[in-house]
Amino acid sequence: MTRPIQFKNHPFRFLLYLEWTLLASAALTAALPSHSYRFQARFPELTICSLTLFGLMGLRLPTRNHINKILYTAAEIFLILITGFFGGRTARLFPFLYVILVTRSCLIFQLPGRLVVTALSFLLFLITFRRRFARIALSPASQERFLFFTLSFVLVFGLALLFVLLLMNAVLSERESREKLAIANEKLRQYALQIENQATLEERNRIAREIHDSLGHSLTALNLQLETGLKLWQSNPTKAQAFLAKAKELGSKALQDVRQSVSTMRSHPLQEQSLEQAIASLAENVQRSTGVAPICQIHLSHVPVEISTAIYRIVQESFTNICKYAQATEVKLEITTTKNSLQLRISDNGIGFDLTQNTTGFGLQSMRDRTMALGGYFNINSAPGSGCKITATIPLSRFLLTPVDHD
Repeated sequence: MTRPIQFKNHPFRFLLYLEWTLLASAALTAALPSHSYRFQARFPELTICSLTLFGLMGLRLPTRNHINKILYTAAEIFLILITGFFGGRTARLFPFLYVILVTRSCLIFQLPGRLVVTALSFLLFLITFRRRFARIALSPASQERFLFFTLSFVLVFGLALLFVLLLMNAVLSERESREKLAIANEKLRQYALQIENQATLEERNRIAREIHDSLGHSLTALNLQLETGLKLWQSNPTKAQAFLAKAKELGSKALQDVRQSVSTMRSHPLQEQSLEQAIASLAENVQRSTGVAPICQIHLSHVPVEISTAIYRIVQESFTNICKYAQATEVKLEITTTKNSLQLRISDNGIGFDLTQNTTGFGLQSMRDRTMALGGYFNINSAPGSGCKITATIPLSRFLLTPVDHD
């Protein structure tokens, strides 16, 4: 605990109630007159004041400064000794004050300090107990019974102190475990919120990539077809009509992409096609838009769906950028697989771009994110006037490949 233990933050208020009940009984015993001189309190006012002060000390227990803890415990012991020496009949109850002392020590000290206070309490109890009964004259037979009673009482009281110490340690340990568990649950709740927020952000990014890579590609190709159709409208109406028809087809596809994105954000854009067929369709779109037929060299074994989708999106984005910006006359695509990895290379001889100024676009970042999400390596090599080369290497070992049955 970091602040003093007071009534309002006391971990076990029932202990305070028990202390007050016991101390009130002791004070009442000291205040009542006694017919026996042996059990009469010599200084009842001093005894009552000591008990009252001892009880009030329980309302504020130090927990920070070690010196304050020691001084506090010493003051408690001093008040208990006053009660034991001058309390008369109240002295019958003074051993139980040591129980309160041990209980309080468990709240302010760690285990070594608790053991010291418990041992000191038992030692002081023996000294006070022996002094009180040292002058009693008994017959030999009574002495034997008195010795047995004394040893039994001392043993029972020692066991009581030990029981209180063990009980308080167990209760405090259980309480500390609950507090740690509550803290751990709160941290777990915060981590869960962070994970939820992160998952939401990743899902938003995924949706943005899907819209960009599907709808963005279709709209870009549509724009290129319309631009070409407008340029050829007067010089070659027949050819322009073909471009416009293709633009209409692309518009229908864009509308379809929007519907699919809103409904399911289609998880597998290849649908029923193989990766080779889907890439061939992308290459045909490039040829129709730019007049350049990409040279495709694809050598694939069985590739997991996750990797096929990522490769398709990377090729699609690369071809879209080539159509929009590259002004290339030659485009090459190569996909090969080894036992442990898949390698993708896309290059063109276009105008290129400055890597320091053109690598923050969503399309390039989308390609990089898709590759890195699969544990792969993504690299872009380009310079103004030197074309562009994209390389992606994706490991296959982390995916469980289903063997193809050739029988």
